[in-house]
Amino acid sequence: MTSAAEQRAPAGEPAAGSGQPATADGVRQALPAAPAAWPGAPTPLGARFRAGPNGVAGTNFALWAAGAEAARVCLFDERGRETQIPLTELTHEIWHGFVPGVMPGQRYGYRVEGRWDPWTGARWNPAKLLLDPYARAVDGEFRLPPEVYGHVRDWPEQQVADTVRDERDSAPYVPKGVVVHDDDDWSDDRRPKTPWADSVIYELHVRGFTRLHPDIPEELRGTYAGLAHPAAIEHLTGLGVTAVELLPVHQFAHEDHLLRRGLKNYWGYNSIGYFAPHAAYAASGTTGGQVGEFKRMVRALHAAGIEVILDVVYNHTAEAGELGPTLSLKGIDNRGYYRLQDDARRYADYTGCGNTLHVVQPQVLRLITDSLRYWVTEMGVDGFRFDLAAALARSMHDVDMLSPFLAVIAQDPVLRRVKLIAEPWDIGSGGYQVGAFPPLWTEWNDRYRDTVRDFWRHALPDVREMGYRLSGSSDLYAWGGRRPYASVNFVTAHDGFTLRDLVSYESKHNEANGENNRDGTNDNRSWNCGAEGENGDERVRALRRRQIRNLLATLLLSTGVPMLVAGDELGRTQRGNNNAYCQDNEISWLDWSLLREPGWRALYDLTARLIGLRHRHPVLRRRAFFSGRSQSADGLRDLAWFTSRGAEMTEGDWYAPAATLGMYLSGRDIPGRNERGAPVVDDSFLAVLHAGDRPTGFVLPGPPWAERYRVLLDTSLEEQTETPGTVHPAGAEIAVPARAVLLLRVE
Repeated sequence: MTSAAEQRAPAGEPAAGSGQPATADGVRQALPAAPAAWPGAPTPLGARFRAGPNGVAGTNFALWAAGAEAARVCLFDERGRETQIPLTELTHEIWHGFVPGVMPGQRYGYRVEGRWDPWTGARWNPAKLLLDPYARAVDGEFRLPPEVYGHVRDWPEQQVADTVRDERDSAPYVPKGVVVHDDDDWSDDRRPKTPWADSVIYELHVRGFTRLHPDIPEELRGTYAGLAHPAAIEHLTGLGVTAVELLPVHQFAHEDHLLRRGLKNYWGYNSIGYFAPHAAYAASGTTGGQVGEFKRMVRALHAAGIEVILDVVYNHTAEAGELGPTLSLKGIDNRGYYRLQDDARRYADYTGCGNTLHVVQPQVLRLITDSLRYWVTEMGVDGFRFDLAAALARSMHDVDMLSPFLAVIAQDPVLRRVKLIAEPWDIGSGGYQVGAFPPLWTEWNDRYRDTVRDFWRHALPDVREMGYRLSGSSDLYAWGGRRPYASVNFVTAHDGFTLRDLVSYESKHNEANGENNRDGTNDNRSWNCGAEGENGDERVRALRRRQIRNLLATLLLSTGVPMLVAGDELGRTQRGNNNAYCQDNEISWLDWSLLREPGWRALYDLTARLIGLRHRHPVLRRRAFFSGRSQSADGLRDLAWFTSRGAEMTEGDWYAPAATLGMYLSGRDIPGRNERGAPVVDDSFLAVLHAGDRPTGFVLPGPPWAERYRVLLDTSLEEQTETPGTVHPAGAEIAVPARAVLLLRVE
């Protein structure tokens, strides 16, 4: 094997750094006269337009690249011609310089020089134009021709291909950063600041939510402006949700294996720019207009009382492993940004995406926290959901709840005040950490998801697990001062079946992804109600709609923070695809015509009614765990469980197979006080959940629990009446329909 110094790109290819950049058509252009950079400042990082010495307008560029030997900022004009300006100042490992006359809208990138020694993790290659990690806008789309790889991708000996440096210029093929001028102080914005216990989260995709909306102008569909449109906001406020959780909106790139199949990364979990709104979601252009458009979207949602939570991917980047492209961090300081194995050619991969950011490194931690603060203070967002958060909580190897990342978040005066949601797992050893994150954090509770799915397909051996999940998962979260709202309850998420598909398919149908149906989980815990896929039998269809109502009612009556997925309230289907990450088409987009179908319109109305019930009754959104103990002389407890016989459950009942569970919630013993210091008092409720396939009787508990009960909800009914329901005396045996939830108010 030849040495790294002897290995070169294929003969005939131009060398980089020669001062003769190429345009997209391959024609070499004369380099415009390059202005000299003034010293500038090492902070803040990135490209910041400002007034320099003597009031001269320009842009300060600052780039951390610890082991680099030189760095140049590269400016591009409208024709793609490149001007390279050396950054000669180096302060605390930051290369910096102020370039007079560089105005907002200027496109730019970096070239960084250093050793090429993959065996020690050094992968500098000045032939590759690099995206500024702090770029606040990105112009252009990522493509992946051979020129954008730091190594020779088609080297004959593939086992060593990553060690052979590619000398071809990548500039014509990669997007550029854009200088942006921020002069917005948010003085006219009013954040909703919804308490965690009062929150109802709605997970949506910016593009997919509005792409087919008939009441949004076509030029705005699929964009930030489309989500800000009154027609989109009217749907959200009509439901009553308090927050939207946006699938990734950081600038992301598409993977090579998808592009080769004519597909794209639709979900966006492949970030490459942690400060830039994804340009493809902008209706106002990609040369900085996307920043203002995103801010206007946030303002419009805030004005409607809706918070904005971002799904963020700081665990890995789009540069993948040693055979991945060189787009940004890999070419700036590979060893500084990424976790490497003992064999430094290879990347530690706790994410399944080829690489893992080395969050223990101070500069990587700074990148992440700077990005988070930017989105809060300058873009107006209200919180974050951290993809594969366990990867961020790893110290050198193991997940560590005292890790630098969690410690920094806990003490940061900006970040500790926003909503923080962990996806509490990664794919590495010891990565499953549900219930382990510290106070301040909430978590996606997949044990809630699995238990509720299993209950309604009648697959639980007993009801112990169901009792915990309905009442806030105290077995997971009742420690360290955590509260019930530490549990983000969900039945479906973007990853997996939609609610309609959960009751229509027992197996995944991912053929459209081009991976021979090997992708996506096989552990769906679904039930197709007797027929696979869409079915014309009205009895099957009616049963499926009933099961959806049962799942939604369970979710919205459970203690904790409910999360809905956009379109589940409309009966959206992905045709059995449980991994639609690459389906930017009707498989993933919301079909708004469903609202015109009576059965699905009724589902929307039921969802809004359940959310409204939750907002009106604090007993359904408790801020403290149930005690299960009597707080008064009559022996009434804040939470009680009943069998179908009307008797309180014994320990043996919890371990016995059962399809029916009664949950009594007392409104008399709600911990805490209202804003004026008065006790919080509410109605009391009895929820009866019956997963059996035949009707059953249920004896209503007598005094002291109640004297009478009024039926408020019966999910066996397609249409829910708004008139007062039937009143039953305590002690009476009522008929509970097969597969149904009854909610009764105590009177």
